[in-house]
Amino acid sequence: MTDKVVLNDKITFGNNSPFVLFAGPCAMESEKVLKQTVEGIKEITTKLNIPFIFKNSYDKANRSSIHSFRGPGLYEGLQILSGIKEEFDVPVTSDIHEPNHAEKAGEVLDVIQIPAFLCRQTDLLVGAAKTGKIVNVKKGQFLAPWDMKNVVNKLRESGCEKILLTERGSTFGYNNLVVDMRSLIIMRELGVPVVFDATHSVQIPGGEGTSTGGKREYVPYLSRAAAAIGIDSIFMEVHPNPDEALSDGPNMIKLDDLEEVLKPIQEIDQMIKGL
Repeated sequence: MTDKVVLNDKITFGNNSPFVLFAGPCAMESEKVLKQTVEGIKEITTKLNIPFIFKNSYDKANRSSIHSFRGPGLYEGLQILSGIKEEFDVPVTSDIHEPNHAEKAGEVLDVIQIPAFLCRQTDLLVGAAKTGKIVNVKKGQFLAPWDMKNVVNKLRESGCEKILLTERGSTFGYNNLVVDMRSLIIMRELGVPVVFDATHSVQIPGGEGTSTGGKREYVPYLSRAAAAIGIDSIFMEVHPNPDEALSDGPNMIKLDDLEEVLKPIQEIDQMIKGL
């Protein structure tokens, strides 16, 4: 049995609750793109009755190239997310990369995300834990799922009682990732709710030379497989026009396709959990 992680009266992770959707564009682009995306996702998730948290990164600090788009940064980014949160009445999440960003981010974010490459950074985990917010840690592409117990222990011993772990694929040779579905089960056995990151799992890291490639056509299949295991949340990056996105375009889901992608996932989730 996993811990029950409660965000509000509409969103609960674990305890056989309906899956929660994290969704939004990868990087913080124009206000027009952000508002179009959050409005579209909210309309779809309201129709399907799927709990929804808006995801957007105000700083993509681990891009392939130094010339890649990163976003507006901490202060402007948090101001934008605060506006989105208020205007559309949705919870928000973003990732932090430095311990001294945690406190400021915690003033706005409902869920603090720890990037996969930084999942073992003790100071970053401690800083996130001190905010009192839900902390979602992405499993490093280089880690075995059972090794995430050390991450969970770091957070718990730092006072964090609301922990999520995310599977986002493991390094498989050069420029490729593979999802070991056993990891979803293994990480849940650590006693915390588990998220499946459907779009980062189909990345081809560095596959475009100075940027990351991806195979978005596999997202629906992997998501259904994860739902059949009985996970607690799905993470998807969504964009009105992924081919024109400034980050992670090849693996993002097109906003117009999202409803049809989510429907079978929801059906499987309800069947597995008896909802």
